[in-house]
Amino acid sequence: MSNCANSRDSDPHVKQHLARKRFGQHFLTDIAILEDIVRAIDPQPGEALVEIGPGLGAMTDPVVALSRQLTVVELDRDLAARLRKRPELSVVESDVLKVDFRALAAAAGQKLRIIGNLPYNISSPILFHLLDQVDVVIDQHFMLQKEVVDRMAARPGCKDFGRLSVMLQWRYDIEALFDVGPECFDPPPRVDSAIVRMQPLAHPPELDSRRFSEMVAIAFSQRRKMLRNTLGHWIEAQGLDTDFDLQRRAEEVPVEDYVALAQLAGPIPAPETAGH
Repeated sequence: MSNCANSRDSDPHVKQHLARKRFGQHFLTDIAILEDIVRAIDPQPGEALVEIGPGLGAMTDPVVALSRQLTVVELDRDLAARLRKRPELSVVESDVLKVDFRALAAAAGQKLRIIGNLPYNISSPILFHLLDQVDVVIDQHFMLQKEVVDRMAARPGCKDFGRLSVMLQWRYDIEALFDVGPECFDPPPRVDSAIVRMQPLAHPPELDSRRFSEMVAIAFSQRRKMLRNTLGHWIEAQGLDTDFDLQRRAEEVPVEDYVALAQLAGPIPAPETAGH
């Protein structure tokens, strides 16, 4: 697990592979933190585990020691070549945003457990990419920028509660596990990090995800204004008959209220095709 790479102080390859800024690489070096992360994941033999950004293998090693096999997604060509030399690893050399996780689950014949220290510069796009494929996921354990984890797990009424909170919480149970300071990395990032656990809800509400995304984006488009100035216009345009309280700001509305409104609106109509 790394950002996108890992290392340990004892790894002789660390000095041979410099962290690359364009990949957002920071090598996790704190052994105690690594042990805490592996304990939280609790990998077991026979599970279909996928690690995003294994890098030099600091997290890969203790995880695969317990799981015995692991699929790794690595964009760095040099690191991917090194990882391919290990028979217990199945290497997907790719940008994670292009990875078909449904295909990985189909090949494994079971749902996936996904782990990784996500590149902080594209963490939100990765989370949304996985959200689109959440039906093939058992759980996700990620290291992310602490600020992002705070937003993911935020409750209504606090300053961190926003679009990311709503879009993820309608589909996941999210738990912030523990923080990781910059001193645990080499080179140290300029931000604090945190470990988050994401478990897909067993019985998620049925709704059109595109409709939901559109609605939530409008709601949070002007955070400081009452919803009557943003979502009110959207509700009127949809012709909805609802008692949804528009005398609130977007961050004051519980996730279930947004879900209920999206369900009332129904799916986005399919575009009409021209006749021949």
